[in-house]
Amino acid sequence: MKKDIHPKYVETKVTCSCGNTFTVMSNKEQLHIEVCDKCHPFFNGSKEGTNSSKAGRVEKFNRKYGFNTEK
Repeated sequence: MKKDIHPKYVETKVTCSCGNTFTVMSNKEQLHIEVCDKCHPFFNGSKEGTNSSKAGRVEKFNRKYGFNTEK
């Protein structure tokens, strides 16, 4: 690598909008993010707005077009 052309690689404090903080390595000293692994539904296991709404849409489609899902 050439000297004096690359940005400094420093320990970065990341702050989420939910209040969670953690450190990573980056070329910035601070980062502010909207979603982290503590508040995102996929990572924390909450079912709000994920598969439950999809299942409802599939059932609505099946009723609308007369498909019978029961065997």
